[in-house]
Amino acid sequence: MTILFLSNYNIPNLHITSSSFVAPPFTSFQKYPTPPLLKRFSLIRDPPNRFSVICFSSVPDGMDTAAGTSLYPFHRSKTIHLVRHAQGIHNVEGEKNHDAYLSYDLFDAHLTPLGWQQVSNLHKHVHETGLAKKIELVITSPLLRTMQTAVGVFGGEGYADGIDAPPLMVANAGNSNHAAISSLNSPPFIAVELCREHLGVHPCDKRRSITEYKSLFPAIDFSLIESNDDILWTADVREANEEVAKRGMKFVNWLWTRKEKEIAVVTHSGFLYHTLSAFGNDCHPSIKSEICTHFANCELRSMVIVDRSMIGSDVPTTNYPGKIPSGLDLPSDVAAEKHPKQGASQ
Repeated sequence: MTILFLSNYNIPNLHITSSSFVAPPFTSFQKYPTPPLLKRFSLIRDPPNRFSVICFSSVPDGMDTAAGTSLYPFHRSKTIHLVRHAQGIHNVEGEKNHDAYLSYDLFDAHLTPLGWQQVSNLHKHVHETGLAKKIELVITSPLLRTMQTAVGVFGGEGYADGIDAPPLMVANAGNSNHAAISSLNSPPFIAVELCREHLGVHPCDKRRSITEYKSLFPAIDFSLIESNDDILWTADVREANEEVAKRGMKFVNWLWTRKEKEIAVVTHSGFLYHTLSAFGNDCHPSIKSEICTHFANCELRSMVIVDRSMIGSDVPTTNYPGKIPSGLDLPSDVAAEKHPKQGASQ
């Protein structure tokens, strides 16, 4: 099976320089520092049958990039499972009338009953495929609809009083009319501001206070969020698409500071679209389309990111050095170079 290497070269107005990926001027993003040298990374669609090694190779001039094969050290890669939140009340009202997005009735939009059905179906899928057992960390945007989706998909089953673990979500959180969700046998959950939807103007994209969220989602870690109130959202300025893309690149770069190798990210349509559009420009158009097409509600796509910069600190855990016990092992081709006269006589 061929794995295509998808680089972020040749991106108009988004060149690979450290200054290109400065986050928008929002102070809460200071907890996600950019390393001294910007990581160069790429996205690869996760194949159905996982390989133990994923690598990069350049494609010779004139060769169809669709035929290119990629190879990269496994320990310099991470698998990310990207999920757009399930249907929210703003999706329904905005479909009827786009001006509805300006309504404060949709403040911090929660999931619809149909959205919860979508969550239930994806929850079944990740368990039936075995994906639930592989995920080491769930990252979620700190908005009601994404956190409801995250805990519903990747969380445990129903929560019962007396269990010695806080619930991921209390009963009826955010007008959900949904039972509490247990954190038992679930990966850790962490809320991250960097993967929020477009900031500003639309009340559905404005979050509540962290104090309120902590009471609704006791087992989600909110420690990376500096401000209790939402200081990023403004009523009169909508974040530009280019700013969302820069923020998305900073988020992907931040993922390399995490030790986890398999991570689920529950976020938003606009954030996913503008972040992923930076990738796949040197690939076959069908691969580019596969990466960058808008996500449906509660859609999951699995990708592999690779770090080409040699900055990554992850050490290989499955590599084995060999020569244990040590012995002579000079390969014949190397021996011919070491003893050219003997090689010529043969």
